[in-house]
Amino acid sequence: MLLQPKPKNARSKRFLTNREAKVVENQKTAIFIRGSTTSQVILDTLKDLHSLRKPNAINFTKKNEIHPFDDEAGIEFFARKNDASLFAVGMHSKKRPHNLILGRTFNHQVMDMIELGVEASKSVSEIRAKVCAVGMKPLMVFNGEQFSQDQDMMTLKNILLDFFRGDVADKVSLKGLEYVITVTAGPRTPTGGPGLVYFRTYTTTFKKSGMRQPRIELEEMGPSLDLRVRRVRYVSDEIWKQAIRVPKELKVTKVKNIGRDGLGDKYGRVHMGRQDVSKIQTRKVKALRKRLDNKPRKQKMDTSE
Repeated sequence: MLLQPKPKNARSKRFLTNREAKVVENQKTAIFIRGSTTSQVILDTLKDLHSLRKPNAINFTKKNEIHPFDDEAGIEFFARKNDASLFAVGMHSKKRPHNLILGRTFNHQVMDMIELGVEASKSVSEIRAKVCAVGMKPLMVFNGEQFSQDQDMMTLKNILLDFFRGDVADKVSLKGLEYVITVTAGPRTPTGGPGLVYFRTYTTTFKKSGMRQPRIELEEMGPSLDLRVRRVRYVSDEIWKQAIRVPKELKVTKVKNIGRDGLGDKYGRVHMGRQDVSKIQTRKVKALRKRLDNKPRKQKMDTSE
């Protein structure tokens, strides 16, 4: 673990202050690391994922002797040095060809990671289609019940959402939706394990529909990846509790007898004391008046002939 340096001037002090824990944290930075041996498929995959993650991304072009599942020290060194919370490592070997590792760190320590094998790929340069602008927030779609049932697939979904979530937005403009990422879980293997995962990226095109809302068409942009889950490192309960802890300043104070339903609508509950219905002021109607003499009321006879 690196020692925390002491600032020597005002500039270095501002730099270290920017890295300290805050109530509202900075945008997560992702680092893309090239292993000691890589293939052209992995290099193109890292390049395309880095382009989707810009501008909060750093791409390492030099080779690095790094194996995250065997030794986490190298990843933690790069994470602390670059103040990064997300990492992607590309490697290639005879035992694990076209190997891609995606993971997250918390407090510059490895939190969880997943190892994927790239079995088929199409890069952005191969598709040669329209490309989205840099720094745009994508719409992410996950298809398949495995993303809510299988632990490995749930971990993959969580990591991918962290990688491409972008800035936090209260409102979404339809014109600002430039590309869509779809992740589809394929059928399970004969042994019952998770099958292929189809990672696709599309750009959006708005067409006239004759209505107020335009008709949206999708055009493949790339990268297009067929992935297979290999190894998974799960997060420990202790680190997970620290990672999801919400600061006191951001906690919403609960107002008594006021809540929200599943759609976000606000509703309240009013408590009233016991009421005497006979003393309630209501509309005075002759038919509802109480007779003092308790005599039956005479009915008028209809004499019209």
